[in-house]
Amino acid sequence: MRRTLWLLLGHLSLVLGIIGAVLPLLPTTPFLLLSALAFSRSSPRLAHWLHEHPRLGPPIRNWRQHGVIGRGAKVVVVVAAVVSLSGSLWLAIPWWALVAQATILALVLLFVLTRPSDPLRDRQDSAR
Repeated sequence: MRRTLWLLLGHLSLVLGIIGAVLPLLPTTPFLLLSALAFSRSSPRLAHWLHEHPRLGPPIRNWRQHGVIGRGAKVVVVVAAVVSLSGSLWLAIPWWALVAQATILALVLLFVLTRPSDPLRDRQDSAR
């Protein structure tokens, strides 16, 4: 049962990641990372396929090997955070919910924006 749930989560997040490669506000990399995690717990064959895929594999390998989040993914995260908070302001949600949302978004942005964007450049900078 648990393996089946991980497999379903892997497929769902893979589909969302592929859709995110086409749609500008849906992120690709987080969904691919979730797929890699889910497949690693349910299907070694699918995990290997995803990790070695020529288009989908590089963001996963960059995260696993270097902790890298690409510039494009960072831009999408920032835009999504701004749109989300702006929408909440426009909808006039209660102040306490705005504070909670802003706090969570700030923490997410802090994490994402402090990760390296390019494994080669960041490795060269640390060697100096």
